[in-house]
Amino acid sequence: MVVACIPAYNEEDTIGAVVSKALKHVDLVIVCDDGSTDLTGEVAREAGALVIRHAENMGYGAALRTLFNKARAIDPDVMVILDGDGQHDPDDIPDLIEPILSGEADIVVGSRFLGKTDMPAYRGIGIRLISLVVRLTAYPNIRDAQSGFRAYSRRAIRAIRITERGMGASTEILLKAAYHGLKLKEVPVEVSYAGVVPRMSPWRHGLSVLLVTAKHAMRKYLRSL
Repeated sequence: MVVACIPAYNEEDTIGAVVSKALKHVDLVIVCDDGSTDLTGEVAREAGALVIRHAENMGYGAALRTLFNKARAIDPDVMVILDGDGQHDPDDIPDLIEPILSGEADIVVGSRFLGKTDMPAYRGIGIRLISLVVRLTAYPNIRDAQSGFRAYSRRAIRAIRITERGMGASTEILLKAAYHGLKLKEVPVEVSYAGVVPRMSPWRHGLSVLLVTAKHAMRKYLRSL
C-alpha cells in the first residue's frame, strides 16, 4: 500500500488538483489541514482525501508529525510527502517510490538540484548552506536537504519521531534517519515556484532552519561520544 500525505495551510485554490493527481499513483491521500481559515479541508475531502484537521495553525513540522502518526497507524509500504500548493508534481511519485519498493532506499528525496528547477538565487544559497550541514553530519552526498517532496519506507515511518513544529522538521528527519541507519537516495524532480508566495521572510526562514539543523546535529554528535 502506498499513501500520499500532504501538510496544507490555506491552499484551497490548489489542494483539490494536487489530491486528484496524486490519487492516480497511490492508494490513499491524507491531508493534514493545519488550522486553515479557508476551505482547504473541504476541497481536499471533496477531491477524495482523508482529512485530519488541526484546530489551529501549529506549523509545518506539527503537520508532518500528525501525518507520520497516522501513517504508522495504517502501516503502509510507502508514504510520500508532498506540498499542497502545487510546487510538487504528483506525476513524479512513481520515481520517488521505486527505490523503496525495490529495497534500494528507506528515504527518497526529490532533489531540485538534480532536476531542472529554476529557483530564486536566495533560495538556492540557503538550501545549499543547510544541505552542507547535513552532509557534514548525516548524509555526505545529499544535495537538497530541504526538499519537502520525499518518500519513506515502512521502516522509516516506524523509526522517525518528529519534535520540531516548524520548517526545521525537514532536516530533523534526516539527522534522525542517519542515526537509525536508514538508507537515503535522491532522485531528480522539477519544482514550480510560479505563484508561490513565501509565508515568512526567506532569510528568517533559512536562519531558523539552520539553527534547528545545528541543534539536532549537535545532539547527534553528543550521542556518538
